[in-house]
Amino acid sequence: MASEYSFDVVSKVDMSEVRNAVDQAMKEIGQRYDFKGSISKIEIKEASALILTSDDEIKLKAVIDVLQSKLHKRGVSILAMEFGKIEAGSKGSARQEVKINQGIPGDKAKSLIASIKNAKLKVQGAIQGDQLRITGKSKDDLQEAMAVFKKEQEKLAIDLQFTNYRG
Repeated sequence: MASEYSFDVVSKVDMSEVRNAVDQAMKEIGQRYDFKGSISKIEIKEASALILTSDDEIKLKAVIDVLQSKLHKRGVSILAMEFGKIEAGSKGSARQEVKINQGIPGDKAKSLIASIKNAKLKVQGAIQGDQLRITGKSKDDLQEAMAVFKKEQEKLAIDLQFTNYRG
């Protein structure tokens, strides 16, 4: 029996699922009556951003709804998406950039470590690049730490996964 147990806390988005969701959303936009003759589209820019374009803000919000529903169905968390502000384009069009956050930023990592310390759990947290390693002597303590992180992810608006569980 191991004397130390550990797991990693990561925030990763499967880009192939994002691509599939974008393809499905574009297919739906192409078929829907309310988008007939519209310039609405979703483009993948680089590896970590999407560009949404539409005729006006109202249609852009509809494009966002379609995209979010497809992302949700494919198991991609909306918390991993950071929606920029809506910009006016040419001929009254509207566009918006959506960043796809990969990894846990340093300030949020520190906040997560502080949350397990405040819960007075007998676990240690270490920041390793863009992820956290949590270690403890008891599996129960690690499960309590996971519960604390699940509560915190809503407050911090970050999608967390637990990987690499070792016993």
